Amino acid sequence: MNSVQNIFFGIREYLSPVLKNSKFKETGCITPEEFEAAGDFLVYKCPTWSWEGGEPSKRRDYLSPEKQFLITRNVPCLRRVKQMEYTDEDAETQIESDGADAWVMSHSSRVSGGPIEEIAGSMDEDDDNDAEAEAEAQAAIMAMERMNLQDQLRTSAEEEDDEEIPDMDDIPDMDDFDDMEEEADPILSVRTYDVFITYDKYYQTPRMWLFGYDEHRRPLVSSQIFEDVSQDYAKKTVTIETHPHLNMSLASIHPCRHGAVMKKIIEKVANDEGGGEKEPVRVDQYLIIFLKFMSSVVPTIDYDNTISA
Repeated sequence: MNSVQNIFFGIREYLSPVLKNSKFKETGCITPEEFEAAGDFLVYKCPTWSWEGGEPSKRRDYLSPEKQFLITRNVPCLRRVKQMEYTDEDAETQIESDGADAWVMSHSSRVSGGPIEEIAGSMDEDDDNDAEAEAEAQAAIMAMERMNLQDQLRTSAEEEDDEEIPDMDDIPDMDDFDDMEEEADPILSVRTYDVFITYDKYYQTPRMWLFGYDEHRRPLVSSQIFEDVSQDYAKKTVTIETHPHLNMSLASIHPCRHGAVMKKIIEKVANDEGGGEKEPVRVDQYLIIFLKFMSSVVPTIDYDNTISA
């Protein structure tokens, strides 16, 4: 069944035209050239990411030979998704919409940052798909606000300031380290993931892929990977498929709604800038925002510590 599905996906991609004109603001989709520009920016700002060429026989001619996909390796995953549910440290934040209904963001106390701000805008209820895209966008925006994404984007193109010399009083003594060792918990065995980003020609958006290892560097089976995926997405939008540039099957987050969700996120980020001024998001910042959006699908895979714009 899986082989038939892969053949169908291959034919569908082959027959799909390559997006030539930018639709970044209109639809949330990007061209292969914009994907490469966004990837270059991600690699520049986050050196843990790098370009790969993949198998020569699987290269797409609409992408540069050595820029077929992006990868970051050995990303830590400290706990399972079930461990995030209903613990004392969690809090639920109710976000009111303009209508009578409200939606709830769980685990809101886990993310450091400023105070919670109510998201403006009403839910679009024209159809179920658009409503789902709106809900996903709202959740991603809330997470991004907590991580000060807009401040990151505003300063991302500026030169990095010289590293500050630490105050000598802030440097702990060796005795402090001895005390820390005595009080430290046992070593935590964690999973790690290799995270890939490819360009999906059919949906005209990036697509994330995951390959996991246990604490002994043994590959995870699919049931173990789904333990690290939000249950709203596991086995629905996250499936096991063949990587388009490698001879291996990986867990993949299906991109069917990526364009719609990214469009709404981009609009919100631009419109919610402080001071009443609208500051548009640049297309080369696309993957920075995309990774924040993906963190709502795989909340325990800590690739976001590589993002420091």
